[in-house]
Amino acid sequence: MSEEKRSNEESLGLFGRIGLFYRQIIFELRKVVWPTRQQLSTYTAVVLVFVGFIIAVVSLLDVALTKVVFLVFG
Repeated sequence: MSEEKRSNEESLGLFGRIGLFYRQIIFELRKVVWPTRQQLSTYTAVVLVFVGFIIAVVSLLDVALTKVVFLVFG
């Protein structure tokens, strides 16, 4: 950050810095490319399928390891 910009921000009061922060947030959000409804639905479905697959794999590993532990110790 340049010295001039830093000194300008330091000269602002608390509320000035808060206002600057929110103006910068709004400026950055205007640059965001938001997905369409169809893209959002597709992405959501992909995430749900992936999470379901991971849950199934972890559950199968849990059942298999539980049986192995009971065979060894029980």
